[in-house]
Amino acid sequence: MSGVEHAVEIRDLHKSFGELEVLKGIDFSVEPGQVVCVIGPSGSGKSTLLRCVNLLEQPTSGRVVLEGVELTDPDVDLDAARRRVGMVFQQFNLFPHMTVLENVMIAQRRVLKRGKAEAERVARENLEKVGIAEKCDAYPAQLSGGQQQRVAIARALAMNPALMLFDEPTSALDPELVGDVLAVMRKLAEEGMTMLVVTHEMAFARDVADRVVFMDGGVIVEDGQAAQVIGDPQQERTKAFLRRVLDPTHTDV
Repeated sequence: MSGVEHAVEIRDLHKSFGELEVLKGIDFSVEPGQVVCVIGPSGSGKSTLLRCVNLLEQPTSGRVVLEGVELTDPDVDLDAARRRVGMVFQQFNLFPHMTVLENVMIAQRRVLKRGKAEAERVARENLEKVGIAEKCDAYPAQLSGGQQQRVAIARALAMNPALMLFDEPTSALDPELVGDVLAVMRKLAEEGMTMLVVTHEMAFARDVADRVVFMDGGVIVEDGQAAQVIGDPQQERTKAFLRRVLDPTHTDV
């Protein structure tokens, strides 16, 4: 990525669904190797922002630039650009009729055109990385939710992405399974993976993120160092949100 200043650059991004304007002019960037966590209440536009970054949702207006390539350019080779982005969703989206190993191999074979031996080698490496190599021959239904999410992460990593997007990857998990998935994400961060993470896990955001972005009402309210935004927020809206999240019994009365 030499010569590329930003891993991702978003400029004046708007997204509307009919009359509803969900994103109202988003500006921010993510640097190579940086972990940015996006927090905020439900309906604030966090997931829509993430889906606009790899054009799963087509922005109404604005620019998304990935490694110097403008994804919002009508003439861009979108399939080629998207191969540089891995995405992990709330739901795991694994193929139920395929084994864990086959799930991690299939996109490598079909999209990257890797041979079977190479795809299997890369799949096994990444399943090892997420701590689930012993489940290669299992089917998704035989795994816990946390294990399925780790397979989904391995599948994304097997495509050698420059950027990983995580859309609330632990929200569908039982509480005792959350830690295993967050540990994998923490390890990726330590290895220098560029990550944009929508999350409700404030401890993870505080401890792992380089920056935290607080969104509300389709705009960025606050953006700064993780310790500052979570530990000493400057905006009243951020303070109120964090009071509710960190102390659920607190009421602003």
